[in-house]
Amino acid sequence: MTQLMARVSGVGSYLPERIVTNDELARTVDTSDAWIRERTGIKRRHIAADGETTVDMGEMAARRALDNAGLDASEIDLIIVATTTPDLVFPSCATMIQGRLGITQGAAFDVQAVCSGFIYALSIADGLILTGQHRNVLVIGAETMSRIIDWTDRATCVLFGDGAGAFVLQAGESQRGKPFGRGLIGAYMRADGSFLDLLRTTGGVSSSQSSGLLTMQGNAVYRHAVTKICEAMTTLMERHGVTSADIDWFVPHQANQRILEGVAKRLGIAPDKVISTVADQGNTSAASVPLAFDQAVRDGRIQRGDLCLLEALGGGFTWGSALIRF
Repeated sequence: MTQLMARVSGVGSYLPERIVTNDELARTVDTSDAWIRERTGIKRRHIAADGETTVDMGEMAARRALDNAGLDASEIDLIIVATTTPDLVFPSCATMIQGRLGITQGAAFDVQAVCSGFIYALSIADGLILTGQHRNVLVIGAETMSRIIDWTDRATCVLFGDGAGAFVLQAGESQRGKPFGRGLIGAYMRADGSFLDLLRTTGGVSSSQSSGLLTMQGNAVYRHAVTKICEAMTTLMERHGVTSADIDWFVPHQANQRILEGVAKRLGIAPDKVISTVADQGNTSAASVPLAFDQAVRDGRIQRGDLCLLEALGGGFTWGSALIRF
């Protein structure tokens, strides 16, 4: 007996042209290239140009994913954009991208789960495909984090960058009882709002009529991140009868190289199976997982049929994982 499965038929990404190095930051804040690299693994990050927005970058990533999938935009019946830095309060980035792509059917909406947004969006898209409500879905993670950063705060301004990544998910058939068929095998989402003050912004439309700026208690976030990410990945793997040895590629949220290494070590994932872009891109929030995935597809590491484990943790806290047979 067969069942529907959400298959990743195309991937794409976009990074702004402007690159800001650690040395450039050191000219304006009390930091150094060595200090940043030692604590985060970051060497540089891409920053959106003046006038370049989340929707601009999301559109570019979406077009590249559609090209990679060999699919025309007119065939898309749902767009989900994961972002915490939208162009407007409304309409959503998803509907704006829908309009730019010339799509007049289906639905479009945004998801706000900060750095975990893309994992959340994948899970939502998967559910809508499995129930037969949608067949061809664009899932986009896009962020202009540079617009909510305090560029005088060395603890946070060194961490973040801008960019976008996208997946095309299409409904396909898989043999029931065979979880290793090509597609999204499963996803797992969690949240705990009691950690609000560890990673947040200082404002919002309702409270201050402004987005405010990002604040973070870095050491506390690090301690929780490794534990919660490992819990999400272990739970998901156990749910589907998978072990670390089965994973071909670990594609984590690119928050900090130390977190990536800590999680991989705790789960027994070999370092050469970890996709890391943090050195050249920094933390691009909801865009980081699809950006890293697309890079690994383009450079030939991730191949069709590979089993990939994705994860992320973001402010709130929100966190989650996804298991994909590419």
